[in-house]
Amino acid sequence: MRLATLKSARHSAFGLAAVCIASLGCSHIPGRPGNGPAVLRPDEVLAFPKLYKENCAACHGENGKNGVAIPLANPVYLGVAGEDRLRQIIANGVPGTLMPPFAKSAGGMLTDQQVASLAQGLVRTWGSPGVLAGQNPPPYLATQPGDPIRGQQNYTTFCARCHGAAGAGAPGDPKSKSGKLGSIVDSSYLALISDQNLRSITIAGLPDRDMPDWRSDLDSSKPAQAMTGQEVTDIVAWFASKRSVNPGQPYPTQP
Repeated sequence: MRLATLKSARHSAFGLAAVCIASLGCSHIPGRPGNGPAVLRPDEVLAFPKLYKENCAACHGENGKNGVAIPLANPVYLGVAGEDRLRQIIANGVPGTLMPPFAKSAGGMLTDQQVASLAQGLVRTWGSPGVLAGQNPPPYLATQPGDPIRGQQNYTTFCARCHGAAGAGAPGDPKSKSGKLGSIVDSSYLALISDQNLRSITIAGLPDRDMPDWRSDLDSSKPAQAMTGQEVTDIVAWFASKRSVNPGQPYPTQP
């Protein structure tokens, strides 16, 4: 009789525990892993700071600048490129460069929603809504072929004052953060940078290195003269004409 009573009490205790678990949910079981903040799966992360740090900072810099790739903390660049194009670049990468595709549909690891979050986050974090107001910037992509002969002439007008007559470098402005300016026609440099990156930098400048955008040539002796889209295209064509077949290698000696 006593044994039956003990069994009955035990069953009642188990039954009460089951009711408590069902009403509270498994996540509230004491000692169960995950009772703290929810842990997201990699494909559930949508926060821009985390996505940027894990996927972009290594090349573009921790704060969107001072990286080996083009600075993204540049309102002019973001305004010229636009959120839609940024999303396409992040998703599909840039063929022929070190920029890989990040979208799963293109062989990457990010969902379409994560790609969109990155593009939107770039614009919201480092963009400026009115940066191009009333301006007519050159288009992000070239619309006509470039002419390197005209490009050399345009380079002399807009760029030579800082980068040297032949693009081989110049002392630079002593007040500038950049100090001495290196060669922008160096074969190794040109082998590592795409025509589109050359175009983007020429249009948007490099504010962290005191390089102006397409609207100014920094010559205070005359009014600022903005570059047209075709002038940018021609300058890039001149840069491209300086590429070496064997970049970084000694030039062959003459017999």
